[in-house]
Amino acid sequence: MVAGLSMPQKATPPKYFYDERGSALFEEICATPEYYVTRTETALLRSRAPQIAATIESGAVLVEFGSGASEKTRLILDAAPQVGAYVPIDISPDALQQAAARIARDYPSLRVLPVTVDFTRAVALPSPVGHAPRVGFFPGSTIGNFTPPEAVQLLRTVRSLLGPGGSLIIGVDMVKDSATLVTAYDDAAGVTARFNKNLLARINRELSGDFDLDAFDHRAIWNAPLQRIEMHLVSRIDQLVHVAGRGFAFKAGERLHTESSHKFTVESFGLLAGSAGWAIDQHWLSPEPHVAVFRLVAPD
Repeated sequence: MVAGLSMPQKATPPKYFYDERGSALFEEICATPEYYVTRTETALLRSRAPQIAATIESGAVLVEFGSGASEKTRLILDAAPQVGAYVPIDISPDALQQAAARIARDYPSLRVLPVTVDFTRAVALPSPVGHAPRVGFFPGSTIGNFTPPEAVQLLRTVRSLLGPGGSLIIGVDMVKDSATLVTAYDDAAGVTARFNKNLLARINRELSGDFDLDAFDHRAIWNAPLQRIEMHLVSRIDQLVHVAGRGFAFKAGERLHTESSHKFTVESFGLLAGSAGWAIDQHWLSPEPHVAVFRLVAPD
């Protein structure tokens, strides 16, 4: 965090959005009328769940990266009763334990083995997983939050974790008109703005910061050359902010870059996946506004 605030273009990793309050606010974002990603991907998964389930072996372990509330997971579990175990992985312990308890209650024959960890780092699967076939599940277009090199590295790490014969079901948001994209990240009710500013509240609480949340404005922009939506917090005034005992100067209008969300075409995502050793086996595209679900496999 301190390193990012020290850069000429100040930036913070988006994974730090997700404390308990941030996770709750993200669930609110998913319900806003402007944020099409969740409802469109959910509808796509619901309609294609039988086809996805047909690719899952009996006794397989479903490993979800960034599981959150595990709501979309239910679409897979309902269509694939042959899944033997579910491993939700999330950085937020409170959200993870609550979601895992609900899944365990509603699917009593399923082994639920939650892992609290930052999935971008080395992950050790619970020992009961053993040598069962592994299917990764990574919905929500979360892959878009990483720079292309970071995304390639993450996909390589996931491929290694899932092992030989593993597959990955991944949700991806597609390139579309800028107006639809910007409003999705700057909703009229201001939920996304509160989500963005909650990062500053977390810094204040956990790193002895003194950010004045009212001295920053939320802004979302479409960066066409890099094919990504960017979220920023823009300083309203010249100010000096302290974090972890260090001072950081902001000029009026200076931006703190808090998130990027890359958007893809089928071709560009295929190239990204291929760089990590994956190949597209199948993909499904929603009606407009387009999102996609890909099934990736690792060629022998």
